[in-house]
Amino acid sequence: MAQINPTVGDFTGNLEKIVAASRRAAALGARLTVFSELAICGYPPADFLEKPSFLARCRSAVDELAAATRELSTAVLVGVALPAQADTGKPAVNAAVLLDAGRLLLEQHKRLLPFYDVFDEQRYFAPSKPQQVVELDGVRLAVTICEDAWNDKNFWPRRLYKVDPLEDLMHQQPAVHINLSSSPFWHGKRAIRRQMLSAIAQRDGIPVLICNQVGGNDSLIFDGSSFALNARGELIAQAASFEEDLVLFDPFQAPPLPPLEEDDNQAAYQALVMGTRDYVRKCGFSKVLVGLSGGIDSALVAAVAKDALGAENVIAIGMPSPYSSTGSIDDSRHLAANLGIRYEVIGISDLFAEYTRALDPLFAGMKPDTTEENIQSRIRGCLLMALSNKYSALVLTTGNKSEMAVGYCTLYGDMVGALAVIGDLVKTRVYAVCRWINRDREMIPWAILDKPPSAELRPDQKDTDSLPPYDVLDPVLEAYVERYESPEQIVQAYGFPLELVQQIVRLVERSEYKRQQAAPVLKVTSKSFGMGRRFPIAVKVQV
Repeated sequence: MAQINPTVGDFTGNLEKIVAASRRAAALGARLTVFSELAICGYPPADFLEKPSFLARCRSAVDELAAATRELSTAVLVGVALPAQADTGKPAVNAAVLLDAGRLLLEQHKRLLPFYDVFDEQRYFAPSKPQQVVELDGVRLAVTICEDAWNDKNFWPRRLYKVDPLEDLMHQQPAVHINLSSSPFWHGKRAIRRQMLSAIAQRDGIPVLICNQVGGNDSLIFDGSSFALNARGELIAQAASFEEDLVLFDPFQAPPLPPLEEDDNQAAYQALVMGTRDYVRKCGFSKVLVGLSGGIDSALVAAVAKDALGAENVIAIGMPSPYSSTGSIDDSRHLAANLGIRYEVIGISDLFAEYTRALDPLFAGMKPDTTEENIQSRIRGCLLMALSNKYSALVLTTGNKSEMAVGYCTLYGDMVGALAVIGDLVKTRVYAVCRWINRDREMIPWAILDKPPSAELRPDQKDTDSLPPYDVLDPVLEAYVERYESPEQIVQAYGFPLELVQQIVRLVERSEYKRQQAAPVLKVTSKSFGMGRRFPIAVKVQV
């Protein structure tokens, strides 16, 4: 299993990775090297699939790969998009090609095309016709592509498709089942994959392996975590999570491995680090800016940035206002010292005074409110973007999922930036991940974790002045946003007052206009804000 990190559209770079991994595999004695879904062109290519020139490049890349691996002792099974037949009405097919000694032994097309959450495959791809097993050295291989293995009627209580491609393939008596995937990460996904494919291995009585893409592409994070199971559904090979890997094994003779131990907070942190690194570097940048407030959210983003890009590529900016506490400034300095990152301070009190003085004639007779609070946030956003332009560094936003959900954030202020690193972590999860970071030694100062969260935009402000406590707010948000539960279901599950739940739901619905102007959010849960959650802005929702 060759688990690589491709970049969408980087045919030269992706082919170099594929050829290099194939050569390593051949040197180790592998007879077959398996790559992930659409590894040649990168996943997801989105509307590039509607460009004939892109699909033509995919086809020529297959020819280049065949030539480059012609002398190798290993065959290569790899995913690629190819032009569809004109009569399908679709531009492309999602294919797996098997190359051996420069010859094409198989071109298998994906049959089940997901069209939910972040997936848009029915927009681009024509589904396959009946599929065939292929022989390599007399061994019959059943090849499926990602979703084709996700419709087992014995595993899923509700199936999304009427057909199961594996049933057709199993009638042809394959000896091993190989799945090429680009399966995005979210909390709990790795365990579901193993359980599902273990059930399939036991049902069909043959070994099963999945080679999954690794790396970040825009909002999506692919964890890799490729693995293989024997005919009893036992783990026999395991690739790393959140990094490239090459794993050599014999699907028929490899002994079982011990069960994996997984830490959800560790996985979330590793996912954010890899997603941030790949977003920044694949966009052609190397440096980032983080506005450090002395709070927990910006502290976590700074820690992620440091581990993703190196301390030398992170610049932290403190921007104290008249309401910033001395403790917050000191905590930011302490954090920057712990992380080894550059820390600079730009006071905004004078700028804030100039803004308010300019607006005084128009605000005459009106009391200060959130307007003045937001001015402070927008000054900070303007300064960060000025530094971004000057230093060619991307700004990382620091808002969490709880804030984005209820609109406790400022457009063109703290929402300014290129990437919402922790926009899919609710506040209580932010605390949990930070405690995991501090498991061995203090990286994030404990003073940051211990103090009550505050935006510090007015005297003695606390988040609870505007929001319910996060241990109440977050369960409601996870139920409503991620699982689509109704207020009545949430009340029944948690016992919270109905009026409170309805108030939270109204805040969520009223804030859609902000979220649709937000930076891309790194997805680490089953339902994040962004491309996988599509709601209109102008609505009237009854709750």
